[in-house]
Amino acid sequence: MSSRLSPEDQKRVDQYLSAPQHQVERKPFRGWRLVLILVSITIALGILSRLLGQLVL
Repeated sequence: MSSRLSPEDQKRVDQYLSAPQHQVERKPFRGWRLVLILVSITIALGILSRLLGQLVL
């Protein structure tokens, strides 16, 4: 796909992206960890809801 930017603008974008603050090393995305956290929170809130329901009723 060709760039729609002018050569000067593309040069500025390339310089901006090559700056040290934009070269942060990131850990790989852990999808299963996110799923585990969401399931744990859902279960914990469900248990809390049942406990509160027992106290009120």
